[in-house]
Amino acid sequence: MKDSKGILYSVYMRLCRAFGPQNWWPGDTPFEIAVGAILTQNTNWTNVEKAIQNLKSKNALSAHALHHIQPGELAELIRPAGYFNIKAKRLKSFIEFLMNNYNGSMKKMNQRDTVYLREELLSVHGVGRETADSIILYALDKPVFVIDAYTKRVLSRHGIMDYKESYDTFQALFHDSLKKDVRLFNEYHALFVRVGKTFCKRQNPACEKCPLNQL
Repeated sequence: MKDSKGILYSVYMRLCRAFGPQNWWPGDTPFEIAVGAILTQNTNWTNVEKAIQNLKSKNALSAHALHHIQPGELAELIRPAGYFNIKAKRLKSFIEFLMNNYNGSMKKMNQRDTVYLREELLSVHGVGRETADSIILYALDKPVFVIDAYTKRVLSRHGIMDYKESYDTFQALFHDSLKKDVRLFNEYHALFVRVGKTFCKRQNPACEKCPLNQL
């Protein structure tokens, strides 16, 4: 795309001026952020917070605790996050991966090369590209850009990229156009979520009030 760097920085600056810092991702530890990334699939963050609080109340928010907990008990604890039986299996699969490969340590996992780590995460049951990249960016502070429905919607509505393009094609646009900086990628993705929820809604978008309406 011609001058994709200029366009993407223009979008970013407009969103920064409109919304300010987003301070993502909520979580006290890298492990909690990783768990949240798995639980937030197909639900809103309020429900995820309730599920995480349930885990904390049972002292179950650690790799070793979740490794030993029974799937049924785990499913009940994360019930507020929805699809709790499915997510319990996905969470157990991630924990098994973390225990088997890194002795349950996010710090050890963080020492792994980003490219190989992403391939490893994508091999875990229930972990797709968006979830894997959220863990890598927000829990491990490695510069990969997370693509979600909000990002695709905003860019496609402004003629920057067709919504039907693949996840990897959207991600390459950011990786090829912007400096690979954790803070930039963190804020930019969070700002896409903010503008998507506030103005660029799937139905009845409020285009006239959107900070990107002059693009």
